[in-house]
Amino acid sequence: MATVEMTAQNFGPTIEGNDVVLVDFWASWCQPCTRFAPTFEAASQKFDDVVFAKVDTEAEQQLAAEASITSIPTLMAFREKVLVFSQPGALNAAQLDEVITAVKGLDMAEVHAHVAKEQAAGAEPAADGPAAG
Repeated sequence: MATVEMTAQNFGPTIEGNDVVLVDFWASWCQPCTRFAPTFEAASQKFDDVVFAKVDTEAEQQLAAEASITSIPTLMAFREKVLVFSQPGALNAAQLDEVITAVKGLDMAEVHAHVAKEQAAGAEPAADGPAAG
């Protein structure tokens, strides 16, 4: 499956309408971003049950700001509408496969219970949940 260009308009519907979504925040002038792009694209061909999306931080500055992107590339992973992984820096193919496998293997009942507990306590859900590593 090819990567999807993500914008402010399709960000929410993409996250809400799919089980697993990986989002690569990037810019054309960023050398680590351009080196990571083929790895991200290759993984999109390998994992056809995952949506791979790219956000051009230059074109989507507001979206990048709302996502608190301070360094690029940044990879975010969403599972069942929950941000379960967020990390700046380019990953190699093995690392990216490891992240995808970990995200797909999460016990989402446990994750949702954790999020509900944090929301009940009035805290923001942690962006570096169980899959962060």
